[in-house]
Amino acid sequence: MGEAVMTTRQQADGAVVVEIRGSLDTATVDAVRGELLVVLHREHPRTLVVDLMFVTFMDSTGISALVTAHEAARDVGGRVQVRNPSEFVHRQLRVTGLCDLFGLPSGPPNSRPYRF
Repeated sequence: MGEAVMTTRQQADGAVVVEIRGSLDTATVDAVRGELLVVLHREHPRTLVVDLMFVTFMDSTGISALVTAHEAARDVGGRVQVRNPSEFVHRQLRVTGLCDLFGLPSGPPNSRPYRF
């Protein structure tokens, strides 16, 4: 179990980006889920981008936090988009059938034509 550091910024197009660094597991999931929900309820972005480039590990609780954020975004008229997942994280989302939900290609990482 690890540690997660989050930074939040708004893009020029109005999307809010939450960048997560570290592990997304039972030790960090409450803080991550809480931050995503606070951003959604405070900002009401049309798109919440969750940048996972620096997430080194994600278990089922991390996946659950992303799904919770997706449901909350839908409730406020927005959506969640996952950006830059590592091969490990992408595989977790692909195996669970969640790539489409988060705007990711569903093929293996080496078949992705580009990174976001």
